[in-house]
Amino acid sequence: MQVLVTGANRGIGAALVTELSARGHSVIGTSRDGRAGFPLDVTDAAQIAALADHLRDRPLDLLVCNAGVYLDRHENLDDGYAPDLWARTFATNVTGVFSTVQAALPALRSAGGKIAIISSQMGSSERARGGAYIYRASKAAVTNLGRNLATDLAGEGIAVGIYHPGWVRTDMGSSAADISVEQSATGLATRFDALSMDTTGCFEFYDGRACPF
Repeated sequence: MQVLVTGANRGIGAALVTELSARGHSVIGTSRDGRAGFPLDVTDAAQIAALADHLRDRPLDLLVCNAGVYLDRHENLDDGYAPDLWARTFATNVTGVFSTVQAALPALRSAGGKIAIISSQMGSSERARGGAYIYRASKAAVTNLGRNLATDLAGEGIAVGIYHPGWVRTDMGSSAADISVEQSATGLATRFDALSMDTTGCFEFYDGRACPF
């Protein structure tokens, strides 16, 4: 199986490359500096176009949209959350996902592939615990994006799954988090294997439990 994982230079993305490779798949990783494989800044139109060219003759079985940022961790409601933080976060976490999917669509169609979007329970309307307004809003938006992609691509047999990776011990998740990147990646890879047209549009935890919208 040919797989592409964005944001593969560290954390969950790097662990996914390791896990999926160990399962026998051929994995292309991407990162902004190119050190994880293919150079890709998902906010850069020229690099998105280069990715489309790179994939043109390569049937793609699975696209994992993992690249993301969390820029408003320490902002406060009274005077924080500047417009630039909103723009940069949405450019990566939402528009970047959509642009990557667009670039990969011909390759996915060629293989009858699948799309996995790494979102977060922090975007769940049912789990609105306050704070992190920009990150939460971006993850709510990308979850909605995934649901609508699942609807539009159903007729082509391309399944779309949306996943919360768990609270993971990474630079983004912090050392106080619940699980290791290896645990998250193992669970996520199993969810990707299980993704089908019967489950397209799902929003799940890394361990298979349903995540509230």
